[in-house]
This record gives sequence, C-alpha cells and structure tokens, in this order.
Amino acid sequence: MNQKKYLMSFTTGGLFHSESLLLLELYTQVRNWDEVYQQALDKNTLQTRVVSTAKRVLKEIINRLKTLTKEELHLLENGSASEQKYLLWLGTCRRYIFLHDFAVEVIRERYLTLKYDLPVEEYESFFNSKEQWHEELEKITDGSRYKQRTVVFKILREADIIDTNKLILPALLSDELISTIAKKDVNDLNIFPISDIDLQRAV
Repeated sequence: MNQKKYLMSFTTGGLFHSESLLLLELYTQVRNWDEVYQQALDKNTLQTRVVSTAKRVLKEIINRLKTLTKEELHLLENGSASEQKYLLWLGTCRRYIFLHDFAVEVIRERYLTLKYDLPVEEYESFFNSKEQWHEELEKITDGSRYKQRTVVFKILREADIIDTNKLILPALLSDELISTIAKKDVNDLNIFPISDIDLQRAV
C-alpha cells in the first residue's frame, strides 16, 4: 500500500484566481499566513455570507499558496493573468498529489501522444487504477466522487489546462515562469501540457 495518502478535500471551489490575489496582497503587507487568515476573516475579504464558508475557503486558498516559493509568489503577484493561473494550478497540484499525478500521468501523457481530448472516462479510469493502491479512495462515496470530478474539471478549465469542450490546451509557459518553477523542482513542469522541447528550456 502506498504510504503517501491522497488528500481529496479540493471540493471547496475552483482555482480561486481573484481570491488568491486578494490574500496575496494582504500577505505582502503582513508576511504571516496566520495573520492573513485572521484579517481576511475579520474583514470578510472574500465577501462570503456565512462565516463557516469563509473559514473553509480561506484555509483552502492559503494552504495552496503556502506551497509556492517566494519567487513564485512574487511572479504570482506581478505576472500576467496566464502566469497567475499556471502558478495557482501548480499550487493546487502541490497541495493535492492526486491532482499532480492525474496531470502528469493522464493529461500530459495524452498531450504528448496527440490525444487532445480529456473525456470524464479518463478521470474515472485513473481514479479506479489508483484505488488499488490508495485505500482512502475506496472510502469515497459515489456522490463525493462525482463532486470531486466536477471540481477537478472546473479547476482545469479555470487554469486554462482544458477548454470548455474538454480539449487539452498547450501550456504557453514564459521563460520566467519555467525558470522560477524549475528552481524548486524541474519535475513540477510535468503537470503542464508541454512538449519535451519546452522542458529542455528549464535545463
């Protein structure tokens, strides 16, 4: 049995693009994620109607942002909208190894073999294959599994990894983005639909 358990609590929402930038702006002022959480909660920065929802969303976004390096956060703050989306996808994949593995083993593999569609059956097949090695997946109800799948495809669309027709989009990574990500781990670039030639730009 794989000792690295899959965390599957990504059903809180989508990519959280605008919300992440709001919290990052606050972080640049206080440089403390606990303080960011408390201030954002007190001021209702995310404009949620229910406190419990605010707490859940804040924790979700902060946990993703905390996976990014100082250089990646700087680029997230100052980069283009495209770079921001890719960095938020990166943070999501670092937070959730299940999504990282799906991105590498299914999405990029299909892209490299010129299979640009991403039918839901591919997700289900991936889930089923991982279920054999991750007992935590066996405990997920059909309802939760459906919700997880729905959120995964929502995140993929919002990150510009796929389009509305579930077609895989080539990731147009800037040189700065590639070098920034590669400083921590060049293998992280495998979560994007890019060619091996693009990967060589990080060397």
